[in-house]
Amino acid sequence: MQILNYEGLQINNGDSKKVNDALVVEAALQININSEPYTVVMRTPGDDFELIRGLLYAEDIYKNIKNLHFEIIEKRENGFSTINVLIPKNYIGKGYLNKRTLLSVSSCGICGKQKLEDISVTGKKLKPKFSFDTKKLKQLFSEMTEKQETFDLSGGSHAAALFNKDYQILALKEDIGRHNAVDKVIGQLLNDNSLKQTIGMLVSGRVSYEIISKAFIAKIPVVVAVSACSTLAVDFAKEFGICLIGFSRGNKATIYSN
Repeated sequence: MQILNYEGLQINNGDSKKVNDALVVEAALQININSEPYTVVMRTPGDDFELIRGLLYAEDIYKNIKNLHFEIIEKRENGFSTINVLIPKNYIGKGYLNKRTLLSVSSCGICGKQKLEDISVTGKKLKPKFSFDTKKLKQLFSEMTEKQETFDLSGGSHAAALFNKDYQILALKEDIGRHNAVDKVIGQLLNDNSLKQTIGMLVSGRVSYEIISKAFIAKIPVVVAVSACSTLAVDFAKEFGICLIGFSRGNKATIYSN
């Protein structure tokens, strides 16, 4: 369930009429780890296991190659769900000690952080060993747009896609939250054990710090956005060794780093 029809009053040049619009679903997902509440994420239902896998990877809670075991505790008709993740204690990363205590909403992926230090990311700078052809961007975004079924119906969802060195899209996911879509595509390739094939990420909206940090942790050296990039995204992309490209529309794009 990713879309629901809602009645509205459409106004056009002073005239009005009742319409039924398709709206993208936003619902709460409570994530438990070993039966203990971890966080609540506002997301578009669907691909919840992939979302959780990608989120726990980015948060340095579970980095093991083995797939996780999930238990659906509750699943309501309105999309609100509770899922328990079973992780052996010796596999739980240091990120679990920085446990989120606040709601993580669909527009903000770092709202649950408790301290400024919690948004820092460490690791070796990425060193891409390939030549990226920017002429392929138009084709890649065209393919991504064709597969954005939820956006086509509602106009209200974001998308993220991962592609390989042959410029083939490996995974594409949609969600009301940009960072959720990123977690979903990364989570899918983690489950498929094929994340290492990825050389680039496409995002349908703007790029913030959160997107760059997730790309860095997943060792994705190229991030391309349809829209703008924030100052922090550019600063961290330079520091992390990520090639960050914004305003990729038609035959134009702006390269901000590396």
